[in-house]
Amino acid sequence: MLLEEIARASLTVAGTSARSAKVEALADCLRKLRPEEVPVGVTYLSGTLGRIGVGWASLRVLPPPAEPPPTLELLEVDAALRRIAGIDGPGSQARRKTELTRLFASATEVEQRFLVDLLHGELRQGALEGVMVEAVARAADAPAGEVRRALMLAGELPTVAAAALTDGRGALSSFGLQLLRPVKPMLAQTADSVADAIGRTGPAAVEWKLDGARLQVHRLGNEVRAYTRSLADVTERVPEVVQAIAGLPVEAAVFDGEVIAMRADGRPHAFQSTMSRFGSGGDGAASPESVPLSVSLFDCLHLDGDDLLDRSCQERLALLATRVPEHLRVPRIETDESAAAERFLEDALAHGHEGVMVKALAAPYEAGRRGAAWLKVKRAHTLDLVVLAAEWGHGRRRGRLSNLHLGARDPERGEFVMLGKTFKGMTDAMLEWQTERLLELATEREGHVVRVRPELVVEIAFDGVQRSSRYPGGLALRFARVKGYRADKSAQEADTIDLVRSIHEGAG
Repeated sequence: MLLEEIARASLTVAGTSARSAKVEALADCLRKLRPEEVPVGVTYLSGTLGRIGVGWASLRVLPPPAEPPPTLELLEVDAALRRIAGIDGPGSQARRKTELTRLFASATEVEQRFLVDLLHGELRQGALEGVMVEAVARAADAPAGEVRRALMLAGELPTVAAAALTDGRGALSSFGLQLLRPVKPMLAQTADSVADAIGRTGPAAVEWKLDGARLQVHRLGNEVRAYTRSLADVTERVPEVVQAIAGLPVEAAVFDGEVIAMRADGRPHAFQSTMSRFGSGGDGAASPESVPLSVSLFDCLHLDGDDLLDRSCQERLALLATRVPEHLRVPRIETDESAAAERFLEDALAHGHEGVMVKALAAPYEAGRRGAAWLKVKRAHTLDLVVLAAEWGHGRRRGRLSNLHLGARDPERGEFVMLGKTFKGMTDAMLEWQTERLLELATEREGHVVRVRPELVVEIAFDGVQRSSRYPGGLALRFARVKGYRADKSAQEADTIDLVRSIHEGAG
């Protein structure tokens, strides 16, 4: 397939707001791909190329576009971008520029615009993962649920799409839980109160909600591997977790849990301290000696040869308790009474935690889904938002990017809706880190504002949501302040504008 066909499909998708039309346009393009082109086509149409070492400055001056007819093959372009990503060492910047110039000189105007947006991470046509899953299912004539489940277990949509479109619907069943290969974690929706949550779930497990880092831990014999919620392998960074899991009476297991930095008095450190162990948020990669982590497990997905994803929550928790001692499990009660859940919430808050999770006892583990079977209840308002731009600071912050432009995800349009700005809550170390990181993500500069690829997720505390004509979404956060960067979350996992609207409506 020619790159121009991918670029024009992207324009078609961007030109419609109807989800069904987006899905059909994507599916039509996917059907035309050769088997070896499917992973690349899905990646490019999703806009998930990732970092290849090409910044905004490299794309400011481009050669004139090639005249039609187009000649660039999709796989030819992918090979060029892979070469560019592999260039390093002395003179690498000049060599990348040479390769880029050669590629863009062969691209038509439509292809050049597409490549610039792809490399900037600015494809906003709404082909987010949920839409692309439906498109793959449509193109392969398979139920979306089967594609979604395969994705949960494989972790990568291009791999799943290649199997479905090459070998048919039956290939989707070949994806199963594999030890030492992470699966996408089950996610939670938000409830207004424990009474609301219990009313929606029925009999539930109610757990302390720890303000730490999500961790999935695999054990196979003597080998232990730990993965973040974004499926990154962080085993070497959490030796105390490895030691704890290695001491359990199991041969093969997959556990879901949380790690958190705790103070000597048993209360949690600030979220930023926990994340410093993973080298994010500006405090550097702290050592286990300076910031020890405690692990608290809350689910079991596999145990000694048995996959447990389709077992009920109650069964999984019972099996978890047979192999994991209480001090390594998240505090929990099982109840269908909102009064008991409310008392448990108060106890969690008294211990310095941010709320509770309410989980339907009858529900299976829906890997990768933000289903209604898991609900989080918090007293304090926080949102995980995406940094869209930043402003150069003044005074003691001169020379640093300080004031962050914050956006919520619009799942229908595949865009981010700005909700306001904040420069509050940042340490000096965070300012240094975010300045360096945001300049790597920069796409353009307008005076004192640096616009960036929407990749960094930051947790924002706020006092409320108010109407505002200043921003396109008509809403703004009141007294927003930074709690910490969420290196464990991708932009596609950021909170949605629909959630922000529901918070505003609930306050009204």
